[in-house]
Amino acid sequence: MGLTVKICGLKTHEALEVALDAGADFVGFVFFPPSPRNVEPEAARALGRQAAGRAGKVALTVDAEDALFEQIVATLAPDLLQLHGKEPPQRVAAVKARFGIPVMKAIAVEAAADLAAVDRYIAVADRLLFDARAPREATRPGGLGKPFDWQLLRALDPGIPFMLSGGLDAGNVAQALSITRAPGVDVSSGVERVPGEKDLDKIRAFVRAARQASSV
Repeated sequence: MGLTVKICGLKTHEALEVALDAGADFVGFVFFPPSPRNVEPEAARALGRQAAGRAGKVALTVDAEDALFEQIVATLAPDLLQLHGKEPPQRVAAVKARFGIPVMKAIAVEAAADLAAVDRYIAVADRLLFDARAPREATRPGGLGKPFDWQLLRALDPGIPFMLSGGLDAGNVAQALSITRAPGVDVSSGVERVPGEKDLDKIRAFVRAARQASSV
């Protein structure tokens, strides 16, 4: 199976179209108001129509209530729910059971001890995403352009698909993949001019670099 590439934090039709044309497997939409990439559920409706059948649609939430999930399901019709907060395994299982949509759980990584969370989530999540742990003063848990020590994931095999995130860009994704052998990569800030504003050329370059690295 080839590398899975996800472009996250998309807000405009133009950036979404470039991600789709570049060959992204997943396109992500953020439903978290403190994020500069936040989209309202109604705005996501048209974006979802644009992506339908061309890439998997991912809805990123942070410790969301069921009411928000209901709005997201009704408007975006996501193919994957990305839980990027402190949701415990019981909450992950409950969301998956209630909405019948596969779930990807983000795990914040700073040290080897953080990987102990893997065993708690592999029984309830369909995928895992490893992202750099945000600083305590951060207003959001991801999309900060900060990598972690990729050596921590060397030889990791959780038994379910996973994605590498955190500080990736076209210039370092090959190194990240050579170390982690991750089956998927996720980028947001690494394809932006400023937080929340995607750079179309960087999107193209990232997908190209990731594909080239995975074919070596």
